[in-house]
Amino acid sequence: MNNDPQKTEPNYADRTDNVDTKIEILRRALQAGDHVLALGIADSIKDTVANERMLHADTGPADLPASAWRSTEELPEAWYRWADGWSLCQSLQLTEPIGQARSAEPVDLLVALPTDQVQSPGRELRVAQIEDGQLCEIRSQVYGEVRRGPHWYAHLVFEANVNANDTTVILIFCNNPAAELPDYPSRMQVRGEGVGLEIETPDYVATLSPQMGQLESLTPKWHTGGLQLATHGNGHGEPPNLDWAHDYTTAGPFQKMRMTNWAECPNYEIVRGPLCTIVRRFGFPHSPAHPLFTPSRLFMDLSYTFYAGVPYFLKHGRMQATRDFCAWVARDDEWYFGGRPFNESLWMDEAGRVHEGPVPTEQTDHVWGVGFFHHQSRDSIFALYLDHRLDPETADTPLYHHLDTTLDHSKPGQPPHASVWCRPMFRDNARLQTDTTLRLRNAYLLAPYAEQDGAAGLEELRERLLSPLIATAPSSTAYFSGATNVTQPLARIGERSADWPRKRALWQAMRDVPEDQFHGGNANLVDMGYIYDVRTRGNDVRVLMTMPHKGRPKFNFLANPLRARLEQLADVSSVVVELTWQPAWSPNRLTDAGRQMMGLDD
Repeated sequence: MNNDPQKTEPNYADRTDNVDTKIEILRRALQAGDHVLALGIADSIKDTVANERMLHADTGPADLPASAWRSTEELPEAWYRWADGWSLCQSLQLTEPIGQARSAEPVDLLVALPTDQVQSPGRELRVAQIEDGQLCEIRSQVYGEVRRGPHWYAHLVFEANVNANDTTVILIFCNNPAAELPDYPSRMQVRGEGVGLEIETPDYVATLSPQMGQLESLTPKWHTGGLQLATHGNGHGEPPNLDWAHDYTTAGPFQKMRMTNWAECPNYEIVRGPLCTIVRRFGFPHSPAHPLFTPSRLFMDLSYTFYAGVPYFLKHGRMQATRDFCAWVARDDEWYFGGRPFNESLWMDEAGRVHEGPVPTEQTDHVWGVGFFHHQSRDSIFALYLDHRLDPETADTPLYHHLDTTLDHSKPGQPPHASVWCRPMFRDNARLQTDTTLRLRNAYLLAPYAEQDGAAGLEELRERLLSPLIATAPSSTAYFSGATNVTQPLARIGERSADWPRKRALWQAMRDVPEDQFHGGNANLVDMGYIYDVRTRGNDVRVLMTMPHKGRPKFNFLANPLRARLEQLADVSSVVVELTWQPAWSPNRLTDAGRQMMGLDD
């Protein structure tokens, strides 16, 4: 028997190459003038870094720790029976802190779960709110599942209703191996692929550029005249967008480095769900003559977050200097509205007060919100600046809260009328030091500007966004009082504890289907994490599966033997196998047995 590790590759480290090894190959290729090899190894380095991030990136502290889960048997009998199938739960108290009633307020929590008791957070996590002593399931969404040692970490999103200055208690359930992916009705429709999405909510339709993911247009749903907010024209040679940030002008000034110059997003992540859709893009901006100039000086990481139940969306941003350099000017919020949809200005001061009319000259460096409206139609859009700071703060790099606005802006090649706001956060050839990071969080409200109390509504929204619901563990079990049974249990067909023996047989049978591209490793579809969901309705079975990457789109290569294996079971009459790419497979989906087969070591 040959025991040479280079010939047998027994461990994970033998089966791949790390970043240091690849950088050495890159260095040798460049020294030899082999730029084709260098390009190939550069792509491979990116793949390795992506995998390292999936397996090892720090999740941060959980809002709901793994230690807080307790047995559902501790619940009142009526609630325990209602949650049949789920064996773990924890309670969460939501407190309204500022005297404003919350309706369908999005709550996003990082949840930790024990991997030895939870197979899939996406299938098993459920949320219920207490109403008059009864548990009522509320819609939720799970995204960003990762494994770290003995714990799963996942984001749990749900909508909460809490009266002003009041509290409410919700219960979160997990550990039901028979659970199926919930299919909640959604007020959000998402169309398209990649970053070129169209997101429709009850309040608006947002369209993102398929080229670089910037916001191209917004169409309010309340407007009956077909109003669409867009830039139109030819841009600067790139597709026109509503949102033109983020960019910077190099010292001199010489050239403008823009995210909107991307021919395609260098890196992006998409979350699609019934409650929220997140589009994240990150990389270095491109020169107008890319790749003649490719400085890697100001890294940009931006996300749009759209919610189903509220009339605003968020933009989170991080801009990080990767070396000392000078920027002539840098902008982190610039919106350009073509045509003449608005004829009045709005702005917010440091104290959070909204004013109508242009920003006074003495206030232009102290603006924390900006918008436009039409005095007759009352159509409006308003940007609320919730967070805007440098980390670390330094006197050498002053951060400006400056804003330039105009209601009648004309540029060569653009429509004769446009409304524009622009926030240059650095200017005057600012000196940026390595690792100086700008962090921002903006909210954009698309809603009619009321003739009476319109300003007060904007001020109240900013207060709510700056003072979210406070989530804590209840100090007592007083909320158990008056617990009653409800007619609609948490479990759907196929999810009850009595359904698990049959479901277990299905999962065990699927382990017999090999992923035969790994020779001698006994890899199978279940332990590789390819199976996302199994539904049973009578003797009919539906399996939702994925493939590890889009380089293998012919899923029937594995689906056909999977279907044949399940059809061998005595109580199965038909099997449907469907493919999904959402969410994308990652090594986090490997079971303990799968990790061992692949050579991964916790």
